[in-house]
Amino acid sequence: MAAAIVVVFDFDKTIIDVDSDNWVIDELGFTDLFNQLLPTMPWNSLMDRMMKELRSDGKTMEDIAEVLKRIPIHSQVISAIKEAHDLGCELRIVSDANMFFIETILKHLGLKDCFTEINTNPASVDEEGRLRISPHHDFTQSSHGCSLCPPNMCKGLIIERIQASISKEGSKKIIYLGDGAGDYCPSLKLTEADYVMPRKNFPVWALISKNPLLVKAEIHEWIDGGEMERVLLQIIERISREELISSNSAQLFSADCKLQTTSIASHGASPQALSVTQ
Repeated sequence: MAAAIVVVFDFDKTIIDVDSDNWVIDELGFTDLFNQLLPTMPWNSLMDRMMKELRSDGKTMEDIAEVLKRIPIHSQVISAIKEAHDLGCELRIVSDANMFFIETILKHLGLKDCFTEINTNPASVDEEGRLRISPHHDFTQSSHGCSLCPPNMCKGLIIERIQASISKEGSKKIIYLGDGAGDYCPSLKLTEADYVMPRKNFPVWALISKNPLLVKAEIHEWIDGGEMERVLLQIIERISREELISSNSAQLFSADCKLQTTSIASHGASPQALSVTQ
């Protein structure tokens, strides 16, 4: 029954334990320049600029990939993803990182095939061997219109698209996991049938805690990889159990209706008593 569940993960500080952008910049020794440029441009544009600086300094794609393969991740996050996938859940990622960082890490961990979709900022390598990072939403052309989200990505719009696509496939529930302020908007888009798992003491948890009634989905917090695994699998088990009970009830109701129909038909077809005249 877990096939009726879509689990949507943020990536930075949710699947991995750090911010992948900061990790690469720090590990390759460009923290000072990054902090110097940070006030002058949007984060997404800054990361593209930093890739130019890395390439000018002689850093290669292989250097970046090796750094990404050392990124910290809780072992129980890996097992949670594998278990959810094995139970038949559909797993997706919605992240403001970029495709190269995410795919490199997932491939290294043997997790890439667990996910049916990765929604993130596009990445490509130009003719000079430099990684180019583009915005998911091209804010230079138009605004996505959401004041809660950064200009390059509204996760709420992505969740609405996912909701529209899965609505065609019958009744499916979403479990959304995230940590950052950018995960607040999609949390507000979830329905009463869904679940949101904000990471405790992180920005999205603080935003939700201010007024939990604004969030229609059922809220289940988590603090580390161990708790994420436990809470996520409990929710999946609960949904699967409820779906099974609902399915069994529907079958019993259908069978009962069939019996009643048969009974009525039989009664209607029974021979009438003959009146006997003396």
